[in-house]
Amino acid sequence: LMKTKAMVKYPLAVICLLCLLLSGCVTYNFTGGSIPLNIKTISIQNFFNQSGNGPPSMSIQLTEKFKSFYQNNTKLLVVKENGDWKLDGVITKYYVQPIAPQANQTAGQTRLTITINAAFTDELNNREFKKDFSFYADFAQTQSLSQVENELVNTILDQLVLMVFTETTSNW
Repeated sequence: LMKTKAMVKYPLAVICLLCLLLSGCVTYNFTGGSIPLNIKTISIQNFFNQSGNGPPSMSIQLTEKFKSFYQNNTKLLVVKENGDWKLDGVITKYYVQPIAPQANQTAGQTRLTITINAAFTDELNNREFKKDFSFYADFAQTQSLSQVENELVNTILDQLVLMVFTETTSNW
């Protein structure tokens, strides 16, 4: 009989805890961040490529990845301009460098690095940042950049979007 009462009390405690969490001033999402309840929209401007390198479509690809990520992972409505949150930026660096030197003084791997500068403004809660985000991916020295570029750029841009998203939804 004692175990039955404990089993009944435990689910009630869980339900109470969930009610407390859900009644707070922020909404939570599956990516680990939070968005204040008063934020309903986000405007994402084009991230232009100022690096001088990279695929011609990289700017559009990054911008669309941001829009898709916020649309698919939050309740925010993506609008063309004047969102409660505003996000814009530029691609500042795109470069390839040899890494992992070998005994014969050649590189065992090559690294593709992309850096963006993102500017974020929360119009309703008086919060903003302008910050560089960088990510890289390595590939075998036996491969050319043209063989792996599309896949690597896609992977790097996904990570950059996640990094910026985490920054916009943290510290609440």
